Amino acid sequence: MIDLQSLSDQAIALHQKGQVPEAERLYAQILAAAPDDIGTLYNRGTALRDLGRLAEALPCFDRAVALKPDFSEALNNSGGVLRHLRRFDEALARFDRALALQPGNPGIFYNRGLALWQMGRFAEALDSYDKALAIRPDFAEALNNRGLALSSQKRHAEALASFDRALAINSNLADAWNNRGTALRDLERLDEALASFDRALAISPAIADIWNNRGGALREMKHLPEAVASYDKALALDPDHAEALYNRGNIEWTDNRRLEPASRDIERAAAIDPESDYVRGDLLHLRMHAGDWRDFARQVAAIDAGVRAGRRVIEPFPYQAISQSPADLQACATLYAGHRWPSAAPPWTKRDRRPGKIRVGYVSGEFREQATAYLTVGMYEHHDREQFEIVGFDNGGSDGSAVRKRLDAAFGKFRDISRLADRDAAALIRAEDIDILVNLNGYFGQGRTGIFALRPAPIQVNYLGFPGTMGADFIDYILADRAVIPESEEKFYSEKIVTLPDCYQANDSRRPIDRIVPGRKAEGLPELRRSEHGEGRVGNAFVFCNFNQSYKLTPAMFADWMTILKGVEGSVLWLLESNPRFADNMRREAASQGVAAERLVFAPKTVPEKHLARLRLADLFLDSLPYNAHTTASDALWAGLPLLTCRGKAFAGRVAASLLDAVGLPELIADSPDAYQALAIRLAHDPALLRQLRRKLEQNLTTMPLFDTARFTRHVEAAYAAMVERWQRGEAPQSFAVPGFDGQAA
Repeated sequence: MIDLQSLSDQAIALHQKGQVPEAERLYAQILAAAPDDIGTLYNRGTALRDLGRLAEALPCFDRAVALKPDFSEALNNSGGVLRHLRRFDEALARFDRALALQPGNPGIFYNRGLALWQMGRFAEALDSYDKALAIRPDFAEALNNRGLALSSQKRHAEALASFDRALAINSNLADAWNNRGTALRDLERLDEALASFDRALAISPAIADIWNNRGGALREMKHLPEAVASYDKALALDPDHAEALYNRGNIEWTDNRRLEPASRDIERAAAIDPESDYVRGDLLHLRMHAGDWRDFARQVAAIDAGVRAGRRVIEPFPYQAISQSPADLQACATLYAGHRWPSAAPPWTKRDRRPGKIRVGYVSGEFREQATAYLTVGMYEHHDREQFEIVGFDNGGSDGSAVRKRLDAAFGKFRDISRLADRDAAALIRAEDIDILVNLNGYFGQGRTGIFALRPAPIQVNYLGFPGTMGADFIDYILADRAVIPESEEKFYSEKIVTLPDCYQANDSRRPIDRIVPGRKAEGLPELRRSEHGEGRVGNAFVFCNFNQSYKLTPAMFADWMTILKGVEGSVLWLLESNPRFADNMRREAASQGVAAERLVFAPKTVPEKHLARLRLADLFLDSLPYNAHTTASDALWAGLPLLTCRGKAFAGRVAASLLDAVGLPELIADSPDAYQALAIRLAHDPALLRQLRRKLEQNLTTMPLFDTARFTRHVEAAYAAMVERWQRGEAPQSFAVPGFDGQAA
C-alpha cells in the first residue's frame, strides 16, 4: 500500500529544492490514488504553473476551490494562471473572490494590479498597487509595478519616484533599474537612463529587454554603432525579440540607409509579431523602396482596415504613398499624434507681444542639400527684413554645400537643436521670443514634432515637408492652396487652412542648372529607335521619365506606364536608380507585362545642377499616384521639361496639379488614369504639340507665378501677419485665404 503522506513529503521537498518535474510526477501519483486531496491539488497546480503548463494547472486550482470555497490562495493562483492565459475578466473575478476572503493580503492586490495593467486599465491598476502598499509599505515589487502604471499614463516623473522608492528597499531589483531607465528616457534624461540600464545589466546581464531598452537610449543620444551593438546583444540572447529586430532595422534604414539589412530585420519582426505598432506599415514601405510588390493589394487593404479600426498599423508618412482617402489619412495622423504626444501643452492665452518685427522660427532637419532646402532657400532670402526676423532651428547640421551657404547668409542666425532634448529645444525657442514656429518636417525626415507638442510659440504652422494634416491639436495652421486642399475637404484637417494664391509650394528662382547637357548615350538613353517591323532606324527614341523615389511607385501606376510604353513604339522609361533591388524588380515586372526590360533605363544619383541639366534629355515627365512628384516636379518644370499628371484625391496626389496651374499648363492635368494614358501616348505621337507645350513652359517660367519667389514670399508674409493679428486680438486660429496681388482672395 502506498504511503501517501510519505510521498507527499517527498514531493514537497523536491519542489522546494527546485526539482519541479520530479515533484509534479509525485503529485500526479498521489492524485491518482486520492483525487480530492486539496493540498496536493494545490501543490500540483503550482508545480504545473512553474513548468509553464498553465492549461493543466488551472483545473487543479479550480478543483481545490470547488472542494474548499474559502481557499483564497488557490483563488489567487488560479487568477494568476488566467492572467497569463490572457483571460483577464476571469482572472479579476478570482482575485476579487480571494480579496473578499483575505482583504489584508497585499499579494492579491498586487496580482490584481498586474491583470488590470495588462488590460490597459492603468488607473485601476495603480489603485490596486496603492492598496497593496498601504498594507505592506516595503513591497518593492509593488512599487516597481506602480511605477509602470504611472509610466503608462505618461506620468513619468511620478513613475521615476516610485522606481526610486523600490530601489531604496531592494537595490538589486534589476527590473526596477530597467524601468527607471525607461522613465528617465521618457523624461529626456538620457545619460541617467543609460546609467540605469547599465545598473540593471550588472545585476541581470542576460535579459534581452534591458539590452533593447539600452539601445533605444543610445539611439536617441545619436550613438548609433553602440545602439546597434546593444540590439545585437539583445538578439543574441533572444533571436526572436521582435522589438529589438524592429529597432535595429529602423536604424539600418532611417539612419544608415541600408535597405537589405533593414528589410531582413523588419521582415522577421513582422513575422514574429505582426500586430506590433507600425511594423506592418514599415515592412510595406521598405518593400516599396525595393519595388517588391508581393501581396501588395492585400497588405494595403489590411493597413486601411487597421487605420479605420484605430490600430497603429502604419505611420503617417509612408501612408501617403498608398492612400487616397483624406479621411483615412487624417485618422492615421490623429492616432499617431495622440499616441506619441498625448499630453501636449495647451494653446497660449497670452495676447500681448513685444512691439516690432514678427519673429518667425523655421524648424528643420534638412537645412542642407535636400529637397526642402532647394525649394525654400529663395523664400528665406526674400523675407522683408523690415517687417520680419527669421531664425533657423537646425536639427540636422551643415553639410557645407552651396545651398547651405545660401541658407547661412539668408538666416543670419541658426540655432543648433540637434543634440538638445525636446524640452531644452523648446526652452531655447521660447528664449528667442518666436511668434510663429514653422514645422518644415512634420512626419518626414529628421523631424522634431515633440518640440511643437510643448508649445514653445503662440502660433505653430505645418508647412511643406509633410503633405497632409498632422492630426495634432498643437499645430494651428497648414499652408496650402485650393488645388491641394479643396474647400470641401477642409474637414479632414486638424489644422486651420491658410489658402495661398497661386501655389502653396515655395520655389527658388535662382536654382542653378549645369550649362553642359550630356548626350543621351552618356546617360544610357537610346539616341534612335528602331522599328519593331524591321524598317531600321526611324528617328529619335521617345524618353518618358520619372525621378521620384521608388516608394512612390505602385503596381497600378507601373501598369499605366507599361500601357503607355506599349502604345509608343521604341519609347523608353527613364527612372531614378534608387537601389539595385528596385531596378532588378522593375525590369522583371516590365517583362512580365510584355515590355522588354531594356526599355527601362536607370539614372544614377548626381549633384542637383547636373540632374537638372540631364532632365532636358527627356521628352515627357510621367507623374505618379497616389503620391505625386513634388520637388521632382518643380525640377522638371524648371528644367523646361513638360510634366503630365493625373489629379489625385488627397493632398499628396494634387501637388503636381497645383504646380501646373501656377505655371500656366493646366492642359497637362488629367482627371482619370485612362485620360492620363491617352494624353501621354498622344503627346509622344504629336511632336508639334509637344514642342508647343515646351515653348509655352519656357515662356511661362518667367511670367507665371510658380517660380516668382518674391511674389510667393509676400503671400506667405501676409499669411503670417494675419495669424499674428488674430492671436493679438485673442481670437482662436481660423481658416482664411490670402488675397493675391490683384486683391482677390484665392
